[in-house]
Amino acid sequence: MNLPNKLSTARIIMVPVIVAFMLLPQVPHHYLWALLLFALASYTDHLDGRIARTKGLITTFGQFLDPLADKVLILAALICFVKLDLCNIWLVLIIMMREFAVTSLRLVAVESGKVIAANNWGKTKTVSQIAAVFLVLLLQCLMEFGVFSAGMVPVILLVNNVLVGISCVFTVISGAVYIRQNAAVINQTK
Repeated sequence: MNLPNKLSTARIIMVPVIVAFMLLPQVPHHYLWALLLFALASYTDHLDGRIARTKGLITTFGQFLDPLADKVLILAALICFVKLDLCNIWLVLIIMMREFAVTSLRLVAVESGKVIAANNWGKTKTVSQIAAVFLVLLLQCLMEFGVFSAGMVPVILLVNNVLVGISCVFTVISGAVYIRQNAAVINQTK
């Protein structure tokens, strides 16, 4: 396994630890730990792609593993947000449906010998999702450290939903683009 694929694998391995910090308020500064680990995991997404391109280490396995690692990281965080009442479940369900649809499309494409790599819309979607999760966690850190009063909770919840909502819009657009660009793959299935 090459270095970019190891970084993608590391991103997946970090997910349970991030989730544990998010869901364990007994741990001092648990949102800060979750934020720092999420930032590190997100950086591996940038790093693995850059290394793969500059060193010529792009593999078919990596083209599947990298977006899968992104999905696992983002969806785990968003599911935690729903559990913690930090964002609306409908936004998360829409994002999940898109992710499953595009992943299914990729799997169908493999049957016809085609690999569907990430395009610019998919990359924009991933960046918007990472930014949304990062900022929601940052707001929770600021709450945890007393920067915002308890009276600000409704405003912060609104901001959280706007952030996740913006990433949801990019997610839906990128999903539609993937499906439109790969309609032939869908039509060729038996």
